[in-house]
Amino acid sequence: MSEHHIRRRIGVVAVALAALAAATAPAATAPDAAPPDAGIGGPGSVLQRDADAVTAAGAVGVLAELRADERRWTARSGVAELDTGQPVPPDASLRIGSATKAFTAVVVLQLADEGRIALEDTVERWLPGVVTGNGNDGSRITVRQLLQHTSGLPQVFDLPGGESAAEFLRHRYDSHTPEHILRLAMNHPPSTAPGTRWEYSNTNYVLLGMIVERVTGKSWAYEVMRRILVPMSLQDTMVPGDNPFLPRPRLHTYRQFAPGESWLDTTDLNVKDMDAEGSIVSTTADLGRFWTALMRGELLSPRMTAEMQRTVPVDVPGYESFGIRWGLGLTWVNLTCGGGYWTHWGNVLGASTRGGVTPDGRRSVVVAVTGNADHTIAETDTGLVLPMVDRALCERTP
Repeated sequence: MSEHHIRRRIGVVAVALAALAAATAPAATAPDAAPPDAGIGGPGSVLQRDADAVTAAGAVGVLAELRADERRWTARSGVAELDTGQPVPPDASLRIGSATKAFTAVVVLQLADEGRIALEDTVERWLPGVVTGNGNDGSRITVRQLLQHTSGLPQVFDLPGGESAAEFLRHRYDSHTPEHILRLAMNHPPSTAPGTRWEYSNTNYVLLGMIVERVTGKSWAYEVMRRILVPMSLQDTMVPGDNPFLPRPRLHTYRQFAPGESWLDTTDLNVKDMDAEGSIVSTTADLGRFWTALMRGELLSPRMTAEMQRTVPVDVPGYESFGIRWGLGLTWVNLTCGGGYWTHWGNVLGASTRGGVTPDGRRSVVVAVTGNADHTIAETDTGLVLPMVDRALCERTP
């Protein structure tokens, strides 16, 4: 399907979303009125310096936004597109990858708040016969364990497209149903027994998206729009479905599939396979607004917020010094100035999203970096991007 035809389909979805927004207008939260300061003074200057350091180390582009006590600062560095040298737009759209999981977790916890689902319900209760075979058993796995990555379910690496540049170009527009992805996962044994230890697996959130649909009778995408995007007025955030094109203005994404290879433009990519575990498209401003709303109690009751923040220790080699712990769709990271922040990182082929929000919701930062590779992400994270987030959240506001 051509980009023209897909954009026509997007228009139909936009009209439907506008109608939904009008129907729920009394409960809507007004978007931020004040524009951000572009790297001016204090925290803004530090943010800009750190963004420049990331591009100097080899990233293609960086876009960051810091919120502190109702003030906002942005920093931009590098380029939005290598071929044109276009500067990074302050309102660029970007794929947030696994930060999508926090949105999915909010929907599930809202359903729990409404009494429509229980965190101790088993997968088998809602999806009978789906998780079975090779030692996998949905009757032993709970919704809580899916949310917290303690289910022991295997990660799916069987979908083609991420191993090489040639493979990516051949499969970039492929689309598969959640049921297909689950069948692939069930070809592998569990990594651990349910509830015994934390191990990250996208399979957990594929299942959660299916459970949301089973509980509500509506798609996961519809529930995210109805429960989060519309009430929070996140007008630049969308669930793309099969649409492989980022809205403009956008950050082009670039991937190096092997050391020494050139950057490959991965901007056009069908992320339908990622759906509830990683498909959302947003902006730094909208994602910062989401983090702030979550901590200020605008999305969940105090009881479910407390459940979301019940953490278990994790073992991520190379990240030990950051004190990472995992909640229900949330990650806790320590700050050098004391305390810590809540977040969920996101990676897609060609871009990474980092940042988070302090527990009181008064300070948040979102950092989007384009140009990534499996062999460089950890070094960029620990040496540059996570320290950048730390300084942004610790720096005193004038």
